Amino acid sequence: MKPRPTRRAALAGTGAGVLAGLTACAPPNPGNINDDATIPPSDGPVTLSYWAWLKDLQKVADIFNQKQDRIRVETTWIPSGNSGGYAKILSAVSAGGGPDIAQIELRQVPEFALAGALTELTRYGLAEQADAFDPGALSQVKVGESYWAVPQDTGPVATFYNRQVLEEELGLQAPATWQEFRETAEAVSEAGKSLITLDPSDGSYLISWMMQSGAVWFRPEDDGWIVDMTGDASMRVAEFWDEIFAADIIGTGYGAFSTPWMAAAGEGDVLATISGSWSDALIKSVPGADGKWAVAPMPTWPDGYASGGHGGSAAAVLSTSEHPAEALEFITWMCTDPEGIDAMIKYSGIGWSPAEDYIGEARLEPSEFFSGQDYNQEVILPMAEGQNLEWTWAPMMQRAAAMVGDGMTTAVTGEVPLVDMLPQTQRRIVQIMRDMGLNAEEAR
Repeated sequence: MKPRPTRRAALAGTGAGVLAGLTACAPPNPGNINDDATIPPSDGPVTLSYWAWLKDLQKVADIFNQKQDRIRVETTWIPSGNSGGYAKILSAVSAGGGPDIAQIELRQVPEFALAGALTELTRYGLAEQADAFDPGALSQVKVGESYWAVPQDTGPVATFYNRQVLEEELGLQAPATWQEFRETAEAVSEAGKSLITLDPSDGSYLISWMMQSGAVWFRPEDDGWIVDMTGDASMRVAEFWDEIFAADIIGTGYGAFSTPWMAAAGEGDVLATISGSWSDALIKSVPGADGKWAVAPMPTWPDGYASGGHGGSAAAVLSTSEHPAEALEFITWMCTDPEGIDAMIKYSGIGWSPAEDYIGEARLEPSEFFSGQDYNQEVILPMAEGQNLEWTWAPMMQRAAAMVGDGMTTAVTGEVPLVDMLPQTQRRIVQIMRDMGLNAEEAR
């Protein structure tokens, strides 16, 4: 097994080199900054900088700024991660600068940690505040026993469906199990419509199905990683979707919320999406959908979990921050205090709340758009509470997700079924991780 190089060696060179490390597999190092002594809180006032692609985040920060005079937070908008935001963040860190806090997708947190770009927050007391967070959210910023960020929002999966067409016109119900999903998809297909459509190149859907089934693809163990993409929980999902694709009973020409999907959903030709809780905001743009749609739980297996995770982001303290204790204080307030949650919902439109006992005042009332349903409390909350807490994101998740998307595409065409793609991809991922300098083994 290869030894892992130091953070100093991995961060040497240009920002472009660090970016290449993130997009083609992160630099192979754990980050020595987190072996140094912790930085104590400042004796005087401090100003924190925060880079994020959430809109109007300064309005959230200003509420915090007005509550006390020790910490002032100034936000800067950047493009979303793969649209240039990550390049900007990593270039700044490689030069020894950058903001104190940065927005990072949940699935990217281990990759940034591996790059030596993050402050490990367990050292600053995040573990002692764990009870303030939704466990399903907090588990997604944890690797082993270490917390690398604070969850900012999540995307527990649910079924969003055209109640008027599915129930009233076709006499069907939203499927409660995956077997019922197959039967319902067949019936909808026979009626000349599609229950759902997928963009098979988007690997995030298959990943969310695997999470719900109970798979744990990446498991930190000792000083390395065990990769297990072929366990029973994974293979039953693969077999199921191979059968769905072979039967040609769902659409595979375009994904949810694309322009053709919006048009087809408005015409009542595509009836549902099984996706993250943030889908509610996008469905409100479907033409003529007001009062016709509803929300149901994600279909389930006889065992496994209530739901999977689909999207979400974190607020991370960068390794170059000179005020990590103050940064953690602010982001913990923002992501657990009712004032912070309400402000992020109102101004920034976050997904599901990462707080343990507070979903947001705006989400406590029934929705006229969704057929008068109190769907946030009746559906999304149980989905958030029923997450797979054992799931850990890999330190090269961007590449892994792309490989899964490529595999989904070949499965749809019948070229390589998912049951064959998974072991092939597992072998490739283990080799990539080893090439990155990580200790990695396939599950036995």
